[in-house]
Amino acid sequence: MERAGQTDRKRYSERLYVPWWGWPLPLLAAGLLAAEIHMGYPGVRAWLPYLILVPLMAAWLLTLSRSRVAVTDRHLLAGKANLPLEFVGEVEVVGKEGKRKALGPELDPAAFVLHRGWVGPIVRVHLTDPEDPTPYWVFSTRKPETVAELLRNSPAAP
Repeated sequence: MERAGQTDRKRYSERLYVPWWGWPLPLLAAGLLAAEIHMGYPGVRAWLPYLILVPLMAAWLLTLSRSRVAVTDRHLLAGKANLPLEFVGEVEVVGKEGKRKALGPELDPAAFVLHRGWVGPIVRVHLTDPEDPTPYWVFSTRKPETVAELLRNSPAAP
């Protein structure tokens, strides 16, 4: 990322990939669904459900694994969203225990959420931009303390 001749160096980056233990059950379910469709038909109907459903499930799991969280010198990136660090306000780390409440009764419907259930903690970043209708961002990260510290001590933050 470059603006006005300055580079935007990444200070932290992680991919919220689906761990290995999250793959067998969905792939097994796709195989069982293909077996239900197959149910002894000869010819193309015997192997076509397996050829379509199992790779489709693998593609869906890979799509879930594409989400990234990154902090650069001037931006916070969560998924496809981009927040300039000058609009970062209070930063909170919410552990596994408080996540249910933070994403349930306490969640503002206008908040930006990037949640991955297989990642334990989340970070809540309040925005200071008066023109942005989004009150805060909530996103999953495996190293919430690192992300929070980078956001709090950012040179672009107010």
